[in-house]
Amino acid sequence: MSYAPQPPAAGPTPLRPDEERTWSLLSHLGGIIFGFIPSLVIWLVFKGRGPFLEDQAKEALNFQITVTIAAIVGFVISFIIPPIGLLVWLANIVFCILAAVAVNKGTWYRYPATLRLVK
Repeated sequence: MSYAPQPPAAGPTPLRPDEERTWSLLSHLGGIIFGFIPSLVIWLVFKGRGPFLEDQAKEALNFQITVTIAAIVGFVISFIIPPIGLLVWLANIVFCILAAVAVNKGTWYRYPATLRLVK
């Protein structure tokens, strides 16, 4: 029996534009309930399969990391100014919905006042 070498893999299969939009939408909306976990998982799993999805998953991840930091700081400050935690929570919901609407239309979305920790 002879061994026939296999051709090298061509890399990950690119996603269709509608698939990129769907996963981008999920990366933004997932942050409302599960924080940075959905955007992190989507970014790691689909990295290199579409520029739109990769950019939007990183954008959602950076925003959710920023929200997590703000929530921790807000928790500490809430002993002095009680509504800070509520404002962080409401801002997260509003901006995630705005991002989801934009990416569903195929528009590249940028969150305001986000730390760009993941490049």
